[in-house]
Amino acid sequence: MTLSRQAAGVTLADIQRPVADRLDAVGETLGRMITGDLPLIQDVSRHLLRTKGKMFRPTLLLLTQDAAGAADERAVALGAIIELIHLATLVHDDSVDHSALRRGMPTVNSLFSHQVSVIMGDYLYSRAIIELTRLEDLELVRVLAQVTNAMTVGEMHQLAAYDALDFDENQYERLCRSKTASLFAAACEVGALRAGPARRRAAWRYGDALGMAFQITDDLLDYTEGEAVTGKPSGLDLKEHKVTLPLIAALPRLTPPDRREVEALFREAAPGQERVARVVRLVEAHGGLEYARDRAATFAAAAEAALDELPASPSRDALRDAIGYAVERRR
Repeated sequence: MTLSRQAAGVTLADIQRPVADRLDAVGETLGRMITGDLPLIQDVSRHLLRTKGKMFRPTLLLLTQDAAGAADERAVALGAIIELIHLATLVHDDSVDHSALRRGMPTVNSLFSHQVSVIMGDYLYSRAIIELTRLEDLELVRVLAQVTNAMTVGEMHQLAAYDALDFDENQYERLCRSKTASLFAAACEVGALRAGPARRRAAWRYGDALGMAFQITDDLLDYTEGEAVTGKPSGLDLKEHKVTLPLIAALPRLTPPDRREVEALFREAAPGQERVARVVRLVEAHGGLEYARDRAATFAAAAEAALDELPASPSRDALRDAIGYAVERRR
């Protein structure tokens, strides 16, 4: 991938600088939205606010609004709603996966319980719906209802897979699009909602392609970076028997003994780190990591092409830098 503005040395803070004030307001609004009267909800909410991520999706919404020339006084509230939906998916995902850490800190399910985690995820979704209906815009409801349904259906497709090692690239891309790219695309589309239809479509295409590149890179990091960098153990996807693009690409190229090594890992309820490390080496040796990097670069190029349909501006430049950040980040 060759971006017209290289992302080397560009940090997320650099990307967020054009919208920093409004992003601070999004964080404050988010805090107000999830506060409840019940002490347990207050405790969990405080924990979530301490561990909340980089606010990347609200950043995309605000930058896209500026780049598309779609001024919207609701932008801060919309950014908080997008982050609410994102938080709900993380809380549910951690519970489903029995994850102990998220960004290097205890997950809700490990700090409280799986029951609290499931109910808290539901609470966050319901708060998002309440805040969304207050805006009294049916088109907003349509866009965000579709994305929440897509994310849920995507997870069900993954759970319904009978043989993990039969999970192919088409199924993988469908999963990435539903669970990650759909919310990226929705954030950008909502940001451009008051622009003309051409810019709105361009914003959606940008977010969709960026989300695909982001998720593939995330799956690559599980193979290439350790816990000190990502905040979770290296090889966690393999330990949890998740098949992502690096393994999908490598599987057809494995020798029969190598294939048996992978199958042995997937038969073990709790594969050890040594076996995981051997499979990681096999995936790398048979080109799985290189293939995944190439696919991420292809989606990144598609995101950049979509940006070319928006007028030049500092915010468009920041969105372009966000592409590089998505594929070059180390966590």
